[in-house]
Amino acid sequence: MTDFKRILKQIRSLVIFKELRRDDVLTDMIQTILAICEEDTENAVEWYCDMCGDLYKSGDDLTEYIMKIILEDENLFILKKGEGIETGTMLDNCLANELAFLEELATIPSSEFISRINYDGFLPEYKISPRDFSQIYAQRVHEIKKIGYGIYSKYNIFIIKDGVMTPVEHADPIRLSQLHDYENERSQVIANTKALLAGKPANNVLLYGDCGTGKSSTVKAIANEYACEGLRLIELKKKQLHEIPNIVEKISKNPLKFIIFIDDLSFTEDDNDYAALKAILEGSVASTASNLVIYATSNRRHLVRETFTARKGDEIHFKDTMQELLSLSDRFGLTVTFQKPDKNLFLDLVNKLADEYEVKTDRAELEVKAEAFALSKGGRSPRVAKQFIEYVKGTEE
Repeated sequence: MTDFKRILKQIRSLVIFKELRRDDVLTDMIQTILAICEEDTENAVEWYCDMCGDLYKSGDDLTEYIMKIILEDENLFILKKGEGIETGTMLDNCLANELAFLEELATIPSSEFISRINYDGFLPEYKISPRDFSQIYAQRVHEIKKIGYGIYSKYNIFIIKDGVMTPVEHADPIRLSQLHDYENERSQVIANTKALLAGKPANNVLLYGDCGTGKSSTVKAIANEYACEGLRLIELKKKQLHEIPNIVEKISKNPLKFIIFIDDLSFTEDDNDYAALKAILEGSVASTASNLVIYATSNRRHLVRETFTARKGDEIHFKDTMQELLSLSDRFGLTVTFQKPDKNLFLDLVNKLADEYEVKTDRAELEVKAEAFALSKGGRSPRVAKQFIEYVKGTEE
């Protein structure tokens, strides 16, 4: 029989995993044990049922649940390991003892709780399973450069919401195998990304070209493709560029590699938002990190919209100012151009997508309809090809 009074003391003495006490399931468990020790049947029943209810939200195995929150915990030990800092014997011993205790906690069977609650009614049950917490955690530490820690170990796509790094739970799952043609353009971005992952010098990339040519899809597919190798993507809106210094500070010591992705980038001539982007592109000390690159897409070769009105200003060194604005795109180390497909490339895309979607329509007929569809959409593009194939597939019997 488990010594519940000892369990309560050990839970309170957690150092590395102290934040786990805030978890709903563990909070319910602590309260259940406390009520049992105080022989408070009414509260014991309520807290135990709350514990099972919170557990059921993600599964019915208590051991797996506790192991999961341990692996996702962003604690002082894993942060040191992530930065490559020596943890020391004392911290290592603390980790070993806490993992052994949490393993014990995670394998308390539901039958023990039920037998110690003086209640004749129905009480729910849960499963436990044998797991070596120390071995599993050691493996996670060993693979930290690919798996990461905290929220970065669970998700690979993030946005900034109210100044906070927020995971995208249902991100676009697109993969490189779903993108057709434009192999040369994509290969340049892939090669640059592989250099980043290998710890080699990597360029900031501007993906420039016509609408619907697959610029954004390329970046998202690369993020998904190499997530298992330690790549994460942070998507920023243009109005959030001022967040870049904060992001750099937050992730510069993280063992993972990051892409800051800015979609559809452009500025007006009086727009000051480009200052933060310019700083990191120029590599100022306060704004760079070796584990980070900027990938931006734009439909404009010159990222700043220049107007004739702006040319009539009264600034003495007006030409220098305009040149600075217009040369922003040149500060990207690599520019990859995605052009609209000609007729042959467009029809090749249509046929490849038709095979992928298992479209039954005769190919000759399909090509004629595809050209008409593109005309109605204002021109050919990979996006239009996909829209057409999805339309055809949806109308086939």
